[in-house]
Amino acid sequence: MYQIPRGTRDFLPEQAERFRCLEAAAVRLASQYGYGEMRTPIFEYSELFERSVGESTDIVEKEMYTFQDRGERSLTLRPEGTAGVVRAFVEHKLYNGPLPAKYFYFGPMFRYEKPQAGRYRQLWQFGVELLGADGPLADVEVIALGWQYYRELGVEATLVLNSIGCRQCREEYKKALVAYLRGREICKLCSGRLERNPLRVLDCKEDSCQRELEGAPRISQYLCPACQEHFEGVKAGLAGLAIPYELDDRLVRGLDYYNRTTFEYKTEQLGSQDALGGGGRYDGLVELVGGPSIPAVGLALGIDRIELMDPPALKAAEGRRGVWLVTMEPAADKAISLVHPLRQQGVMLQYDLLGRSFKAQFKQADRSNSRWTLIIGPDDLEQGQAVLKDMETGEQQQLALETLVQLVSNLEGVK
Repeated sequence: MYQIPRGTRDFLPEQAERFRCLEAAAVRLASQYGYGEMRTPIFEYSELFERSVGESTDIVEKEMYTFQDRGERSLTLRPEGTAGVVRAFVEHKLYNGPLPAKYFYFGPMFRYEKPQAGRYRQLWQFGVELLGADGPLADVEVIALGWQYYRELGVEATLVLNSIGCRQCREEYKKALVAYLRGREICKLCSGRLERNPLRVLDCKEDSCQRELEGAPRISQYLCPACQEHFEGVKAGLAGLAIPYELDDRLVRGLDYYNRTTFEYKTEQLGSQDALGGGGRYDGLVELVGGPSIPAVGLALGIDRIELMDPPALKAAEGRRGVWLVTMEPAADKAISLVHPLRQQGVMLQYDLLGRSFKAQFKQADRSNSRWTLIIGPDDLEQGQAVLKDMETGEQQQLALETLVQLVSNLEGVK
């Protein structure tokens, strides 16, 4: 007997519908903000992620699904969405079009991690990328979009904010951080990071590293005037939109392409997996993958963890919906032909395919969570009428067959 690979999930119809609701909310909100959908391949050449995400990151060092194709080319299942969107932006020379360019995506990513609640090897993300605007207002828009997504779903989240400065800021800060950490008791992995990418130490979850970091210098002390001004603009913009936030000097995110603004949305409802999503500014990434120097900012939200929180918006979408036709021979063929036009009107219509009794058909209508049942038996055909039953209230009414399609297609909860 075959089993699903560890760290992956089957989306049976009920859960697939929940994800579809989350996707529909994402598409609606992204479109409202003026973002167009970008769909990139599920795999890319490995070098794209190695260069953009960073060779010293956990993703590249430990988590990528990399393989060789028959042409001995190294390919990797995408571990995140930004690199592919930027690659497409450069490859298709979209930078020659109107700027800023705004894109969103919704789909699966792949990371080899230890599976647990809220962490999967095939995970789903909703992300947006804004390319071509370097002011703090762009950062604020992206952060506000993510914040609104959580609000519309009914998810309680805390926004955590930081600035890791520009390249010049970070170089000065790295020197101070390395000088502080050298000789201290940090984990073996961070000892290696200390030379290659010391900022990764700030992101380490090991207790020994966290203890040593308590007295470490703060990046906020090393921001240059331009980066400080940018960060103040972001904070002022968020305040103007009444979006609350907390500051965290250690928030560096897990990808090397970030600069200046970094942020995360966190929750206390999922235990150790407290990050619901996040993002930041990545002004050098377009140039890194072969394009011109174009500033950019984006975010990615973890759909699996949002779904795990069972937000109120999903419960509202789980109500009764659609119409179930209850009929029986010799009326079945005629009844089906009468109601079939409802499907052309966008109505969710089902009927029995196994020759069940009237009683069994009503049970099936209830199990399928239908909002309405439409009863058309032999006597009803002779009388030119149907009986409509509200499955929520139990109320019944008679409808004339000649006006049935028009009346039913306008009922609440049929589409």
